[in-house]
Amino acid sequence: MKTRLGCLSIKSDSYNDLSEFQPSSQEAAARCQKMSTDEVERWEESLDVLLSHKHGLATWRAFLKTEFSDENIDFWMACEEYKRIKNPAKLRARANKIYKEFIEIKAPRELNIDCRTREETKQSLEEPSPASLNEIQAKIYFLMEKDSYPRFIRSEMYRDIVNRKRSQSQRKSV
Repeated sequence: MKTRLGCLSIKSDSYNDLSEFQPSSQEAAARCQKMSTDEVERWEESLDVLLSHKHGLATWRAFLKTEFSDENIDFWMACEEYKRIKNPAKLRARANKIYKEFIEIKAPRELNIDCRTREETKQSLEEPSPASLNEIQAKIYFLMEKDSYPRFIRSEMYRDIVNRKRSQSQRKSV
C-alpha cells in the first residue's frame, strides 16, 4: 500500500498519457499550427510569458495536472477574476466561493499553504476587497515559479512541443 501511494506523490519530469487532458489530436494539431517556434520557445523566458499566451496557459494547466497540482493555476486564475469584480455583493460571494474551494481546511481543491497564511487570508476575507487575496496569490505564484515551472521547462512535454515546432518550421523552409 505504501509503495502504491508513494508512486502518486512522485513528481516526474516526464509524462506518459496526456490524452485525458488534451483536446482531440486534430484540435491540438490545428492549435500547434497557429503557434510559431519563437512563441513556444519564449515560454522559457518566464512564467509570466507562459501564462500570457493562451496555448501556453493550456499547456501549463495540462502539465500541472500531471503533477497533481492544477489547483494552483486554477486558484491563481480565480484570483485574477476576483480582482476585476466591482460589485461588493459579488465580491463577497466570490471570496466565499474561493475560500471554500481552495483555502479552507479540507477544501475540495485545498492549496498547500501554511496555517498562518490560511488564517491571515481568512481574516482578510472578513471584509473582502479586490486586494484581499493578493498575498496568498503571490505565494502560490512564487510556488509555481520556483517549483513547477523549472520542471515544466525541463519536461518531456515541453521539449516535445518545441521539437515539433522546430520540425514544422524546418519543413516549411525547405
